[in-house]
Amino acid sequence: MAHLTESVVRVIDEFAKLPGIGRKSAERLAYHVLRVSASEALALADAIRDVKQNVRYCKNCFHLAEQNECDICRDPRRNQSQICVVEQPRDVLQLETSGAYSGLYHVLLGRISPLDGIGPDQLTIDSLVDRVKHGTVREIILATNPTVEGDGTALHISNRLAEYPVEITQLARGITTGSVLEFANKEILADALSGRRKF
Repeated sequence: MAHLTESVVRVIDEFAKLPGIGRKSAERLAYHVLRVSASEALALADAIRDVKQNVRYCKNCFHLAEQNECDICRDPRRNQSQICVVEQPRDVLQLETSGAYSGLYHVLLGRISPLDGIGPDQLTIDSLVDRVKHGTVREIILATNPTVEGDGTALHISNRLAEYPVEITQLARGITTGSVLEFANKEILADALSGRRKF
C-alpha cells in the first residue's frame, strides 16, 4: 500500500477492524469518505465520538442509555412485574420490534462461555438477582439465545433465582436451536414470547 497516503491506509485499517468488514469493503468505505463532502465525513466522525462519550449502560437493566436509566426503565406504562433477560442490547431492540412484550428487560452483556473464559461473575447476573430480591418482579423470562452457551446461562440464572418467589419462563422454541435473536423476524419473536413456558 505504498501508493496510498498514510491517512488513507489508517482509515482503511480502522474500517477493516469492524465486524463483517473485509479489506475490500474497508477500502470502499474509505473511498466513500474521501468522495463525500467534508461536512458529511465529519458528521460521521462526530456521531462516532458522541456515541462513545454519551452512551452508557442503564443502571437498572444494562440496556443502552444516554442518562442513568434507559427509556424503557423510565416508561411508567411498562409492566414492572416482568423482566425479560437477554444477552445483548441488540436483543432488546429485536424483541421490541415484535410489539408483543411490554415488561422490563435485563441485559447480561454476554453469556457464560468457559471456552472463551467468560464466567457468571463477568455478566450482570448479580444485578438481576438484586432486582428480583428488592423489587416487585413476579416473572423472569429467559430469552438467552438457544445455543449451548445460552441454555447454560439460562440454567445458571434459574438456579440462582430458585429461592425467590418468582416464576421463571423461557421463550418457546419457535426460535430454533443454534439461531440468534438478532436475525429472527418479528412474527417468530411474537410467537416465542406468547408461547413461552416454565423453565
